[in-house]
Amino acid sequence: MAASVFAAQFLDSIRMAFADKLLRIDLSARTVESEQIPESWLRRFVGGKGLSARYLYDELAPGTDPLASENALLFMCGPLTGKTPGESRFSVVTKSPLTGTFLDSYIGGTFPESLAGALSNHLGMLVTGSASAPVTIRIADGDATIESAGELWGKTVPKTCSHFDSPTSCIGPAGERLVRYATIASDGGDHHAARGGSGAVMGSKNLKAVVAEKSESGEETDESEDDDRYRSTDIGKWQAASETVETIDFANEVGVLPTKGWQESSFEGADELGIEAVRKSAVGREHPEEDVSGGFRIESEEGETVPRGATSISLGAGLGIDDFDAVAVLGALCDILGLDLISAGNTVAWTMRAAEEGLLERDIEFGDDESARALLEEIVHRSSPLGDTLANGIDAATNRYGGEELIPTVKGMDLPTYDPRRSPSMALAYATSDRGACHRRARPVLEEVFATEEWSDDRRAEAVIAEQNLRSFLWCLVVDDFAGEALWKSGVESEDGGNEWLREIGFEHSRDELLRIGERVWTMTRLFNVREGFSRAEDSLPVALQQPLRGDERDGERLVFESFARLLSAYYEKRDWDEQGRPTDSLLSRLGLDDVVDQQTPTGDD
Repeated sequence: MAASVFAAQFLDSIRMAFADKLLRIDLSARTVESEQIPESWLRRFVGGKGLSARYLYDELAPGTDPLASENALLFMCGPLTGKTPGESRFSVVTKSPLTGTFLDSYIGGTFPESLAGALSNHLGMLVTGSASAPVTIRIADGDATIESAGELWGKTVPKTCSHFDSPTSCIGPAGERLVRYATIASDGGDHHAARGGSGAVMGSKNLKAVVAEKSESGEETDESEDDDRYRSTDIGKWQAASETVETIDFANEVGVLPTKGWQESSFEGADELGIEAVRKSAVGREHPEEDVSGGFRIESEEGETVPRGATSISLGAGLGIDDFDAVAVLGALCDILGLDLISAGNTVAWTMRAAEEGLLERDIEFGDDESARALLEEIVHRSSPLGDTLANGIDAATNRYGGEELIPTVKGMDLPTYDPRRSPSMALAYATSDRGACHRRARPVLEEVFATEEWSDDRRAEAVIAEQNLRSFLWCLVVDDFAGEALWKSGVESEDGGNEWLREIGFEHSRDELLRIGERVWTMTRLFNVREGFSRAEDSLPVALQQPLRGDERDGERLVFESFARLLSAYYEKRDWDEQGRPTDSLLSRLGLDDVVDQQTPTGDD
């Protein structure tokens, strides 16, 4: 199919699925305007991550301070928001105050579907400027109003959400105090746009909350064959049984569990934090009326919480704490304060290691949950010189105190979940992630650790690229991560090679054509980062991963810089980027991006 014909048909299909306008909100001027999204942008970028990336590239001048009023904050839906199995989601996109890179995060729960309905004929909203005093944005019937929120400033996430009758996304004290890994939360803290500090951007704009008024005329989403199809997949069954809390069991079993500040790859107390421990403590599930019932609800002294896999990994094994009740308290504290618990856990772990190494004077050690809890409060309130520094991230702490080799970071973001020293492909996924170290862009570790033969560099690069492209496309649609991947895989494995769940809403296109959208979006975010000055140096292996593991049969295992350099070059070659990681002109032409690149963005030589 000719590119122009495909583009026209694709635009028709996505127009059937969602509106094609955007709300532009300037908090400095207190204005709200509705504007048409350019047709060419919809054709090439669809919605969600892709369309937001195109707007962010167009809106921001290179070098814009992420916490300045000029930074843009986008809340964007996609054509599948509220239309597929699993939880509805929407995307939050901005320039990260933690990394300085492009940043996209996704929130589930009740808010996304309400937001899509409240936006009416708009796909999302773009917020710039900064209010002179705390405000709330209320979305209803395709319009927005800016209201005072002075009485809410200083309140926790649950108290802020409970103030409104309609679904709400908000920041907690961490976002107000511009902690660079503060979250945007919804459903009282059950769901977060967690990594990279979008909550600090919201705080810098004096924006406390966004409320999506329920639409009286909103249509109920009927169950479709897709719901049954998803429930029958291995991923659907796994999510119904355990959700993500089983991640720690898997990571510990295969030896990729980051333990005691990334010093070890397994944890003796993992069984006390895994799926059985969670089930024992649970008082219910998020959605008990549904087959895929969501996370487990836990009551703690900090309030009710829904721990995810990262909770037990980052706040449990990562801190050497094997008491699940204590870990749940730390997780609940992060939820109510609006703090990314992955970065929170890694930051506390860095402090524990730095104290051991004598880099700072602090009475804190692994296994000490009370000291960890006190330090988290100190960070959120910036109540000491150490807490104030740690609020700006691990790289800020190492710049002041030393200890770069203690906790691994990529582009300023600390690593989550899986230790890549047994999986070079996972190290590549972390290093090349567009928002800094992230296990959601690609997770080749799930295959590589079970491979009977060692993967080649080409195999590793291909695995990472394939997952990055697929997820970029799915995040343009904005589908539930698990449902989207499961349904895509079921389509690939079907006899006719199709994806029925996409055809049902008019996506009559080949997988290659759809994956090309994902490749285009991944390249778009790379262009943004390259324009910000990122290159091969920022895709490098963290120094901390050169430190050997200890304490088990893999004692001494580490990654080697020279081998990783060859792997990174293989990735660049397959991406059609030059040796400095810049997309080439031929790639931009093939993806239809040659008319997008401005003169301030360096491109690669063919």
